[in-house]
Amino acid sequence: MRVGVAFPTTDIGNDPIIIRDFAQAVEEMGYDHITLIDHVIQTAKPVESDWRAFYARENSFHEPFVLFGFLAGVTTTIEFATAILIMPQRPTVLVAKQAAELDVLSGGRLRLGVGIGWNEMEYDALGQNFKNRGRRLEEQIELMRALWTNEVVNFNGEWHNIDESGLNPLPVQQPIPVWFGAFEEVAIKRAGRLGDGWFHNPRLSPGVEAQELADVFRQAAADAGRDPASLGLDCTVHVGDSGTQEWAAQAGQWSEMGASHVTVRTMYAGMETIDDHINALRKFKDAYPD
Repeated sequence: MRVGVAFPTTDIGNDPIIIRDFAQAVEEMGYDHITLIDHVIQTAKPVESDWRAFYARENSFHEPFVLFGFLAGVTTTIEFATAILIMPQRPTVLVAKQAAELDVLSGGRLRLGVGIGWNEMEYDALGQNFKNRGRRLEEQIELMRALWTNEVVNFNGEWHNIDESGLNPLPVQQPIPVWFGAFEEVAIKRAGRLGDGWFHNPRLSPGVEAQELADVFRQAAADAGRDPASLGLDCTVHVGDSGTQEWAAQAGQWSEMGASHVTVRTMYAGMETIDDHINALRKFKDAYPD
């Protein structure tokens, strides 16, 4: 099982030196990947009283392709994973181009996690249709994979038309792996049908509910004629208020459930400095050296 870290988006701040130092520190510790949350624009005040209240303008969110492009130049081995990019609020061909460029500049270290998001305001601000985002995402994936694996593409879909055109450069990976972030059953089934992997709900700990959702993912893959064992599963361990033994135990439980990746998340733990995040990640590595 590959072990990575969640970029501490709202805690790390905007100093490029600190951002660089964090990425280099976790790479040096032997972590395999960095995941990153995506939001382009946030409301001035929280829109909900539940977990969505976190996504207000007082919290900064770094742009995934720009941030990972920067980190690609200051690291050598660590993988970059969007977890997730809200794909249908973006133009498909532009995302395909940006992803291909990042894959080239990083030497094939991109895992593109996509999802449909939940905030209609963002879609409105970006001039995209919130109502058809699920169906449109499926066509987006089909088109991107065609653009990544062919020099010249002809594509005639419901929302996209490409005539004798293509990207240059093409990505190192042919194609770039596309993973899905999904919480609801219909979206999890989409991940099983179309994805190279699935980011499990990061708010769940290993247990009955988490296993049931993993079963939905794998059954959807089997129903689509795919081998569920060939698909990835990325699960989350929160450092929270628990200790290193609990962190290692949860990672082991995710592994027993068949996870191919686990991501350690240090946000929401009340840490005051980025060194606190790094120290917690070092303690996790000591407790679960994989």
